[in-house]
Amino acid sequence: MSASTLSSTPATVGAFTPEAFAAHLASLPPLPAWWLDRKRAAYERFASLPMPKRTDESWRFSNIATLTLDGFALPAPTASSHHAPIGIQKSAKLVFANNRLSTREPLAADLAARGVIVDSLQNALVRHGDLVREHLLAQPQRLGSAKFAALHEAFLADGAFVYVPKGVEVELPVGLFSYAAGANTAVFPHTLVVAAENSRVTVVEYFGSAEDHDAHFACGANDLYAGHGAQIVYVGKQDWSESTLSFQLNSTVVRRDARVQSLNLHLGARQARSESLSQLQAPGAFSEMLALTVAHDAQEFDQRTLQIHQAPNTKSDLLYKNALRDKAKTIFSGLIIVDPDAQQTDAYQSNRNLMLSDDAEANALPGLEIQANDVRCTHGATTSRIDREQEFYLQSRGIDRAAADELITFGFFEDVLNRLASDELHTALRNLIQSKFKK
Repeated sequence: MSASTLSSTPATVGAFTPEAFAAHLASLPPLPAWWLDRKRAAYERFASLPMPKRTDESWRFSNIATLTLDGFALPAPTASSHHAPIGIQKSAKLVFANNRLSTREPLAADLAARGVIVDSLQNALVRHGDLVREHLLAQPQRLGSAKFAALHEAFLADGAFVYVPKGVEVELPVGLFSYAAGANTAVFPHTLVVAAENSRVTVVEYFGSAEDHDAHFACGANDLYAGHGAQIVYVGKQDWSESTLSFQLNSTVVRRDARVQSLNLHLGARQARSESLSQLQAPGAFSEMLALTVAHDAQEFDQRTLQIHQAPNTKSDLLYKNALRDKAKTIFSGLIIVDPDAQQTDAYQSNRNLMLSDDAEANALPGLEIQANDVRCTHGATTSRIDREQEFYLQSRGIDRAAADELITFGFFEDVLNRLASDELHTALRNLIQSKFKK
């Protein structure tokens, strides 16, 4: 596809024109040819794919009218090292601002000596190219955002790379921070985690805006790969400014007897869409997919999930809980697929919505596609108003209504937070949720 053809469809590419893509490539340091070829192919896919339409089933209930690629710009690198503490001890830290590594705290020497890597994706592409090539964006998007996935791959400048070799356990979490600074900034955060056989690691990632009033376009993704017997805990905390349009595309691969627990906390953005794909590829694999959302004002949180059981004796457990205030809106659309050979699958999917306002809106579309006959699969969704008796009980003891609703919401969220083994992480998430209620 020629540049002239792409330039003739501004509604399709918005601010991400062929000229902007050429400038992006020119700004990069020397990188492997295979990666640059993939980026060029991704840009052509992005430019050729249409924007989502109201008739697309994978965008059902979404507010299509407010999706736009216009008015955003790729930012110049910033020297800002702004980041908010998240209240946990860390084994290493990387801070990214405007798509570039800003500051870092390296691993302890003993972990580095054992082969653990926590580095920028740019460095990893050069130093660990074969490993990155095998796992970086290796899984196709199947949940509706193929256009935005291609945009992410085309404009991805840098991100985090975490590798834990066979048999190594990293006791303290790896802390990752991604920030957008400046009005109308476009950012493309990415995290690649590869846990080799029988290794263990926890990764805590925070997404935020340097200034609460600035609008941004955030199009992020992550790849989590758990080798045989490995364990990954991933906690993502999204708190973009409430003028931000956000996409987050997550992919998890779980191998034999491995376990991945992911918990995503959604707080910020004007309109945020998250897509999470989990593939259980070998017997004994277990994927636990958790999410908590606090939505207020006119925020929209669009959540799409896919659990694919590709081998026998695998288990997945999904629990998404949303608390909605004011005129906020959530969409949950989840699907469990059990392949014909995936006998003795145990799969669970639940979306629960707590309505703190009569004007809020929650949409839920759980689903099953079972091609095996010896399985246990359950799915469901509930939407309920706040229990007025509970609210009255708290108010009768001198607690105002806002504080009462906050306490009830924490009670609603507690069974998700309690699944975290780390008390520090539990407390850190509670503090972030509490900050949302103070806005």
